[in-house]
Amino acid sequence: MTSLAWLIPAALVLGGLGLAAFLWSLKSGQYEDLDGAAWRALEDRAPGDKRAEGSSAKQRPPGQVGSSGGPDLDHED
Repeated sequence: MTSLAWLIPAALVLGGLGLAAFLWSLKSGQYEDLDGAAWRALEDRAPGDKRAEGSSAKQRPPGQVGSSGGPDLDHED
């Protein structure tokens, strides 16, 4: 019986902490842009690459071998 005296309050405290964390995440906007994270995971750029599409950066002609040794597949014809 003494174990229940510890387990029930511990479960209530942990449940309250979980509820507080969930409410904080709602208040801070964690669920505002659900699609943005999914699209960022599918991007073909490296995380540190700040090159924007259509920038003045020098681009290779289509079919030219890139630095990885393979063909340039991300170039639109």
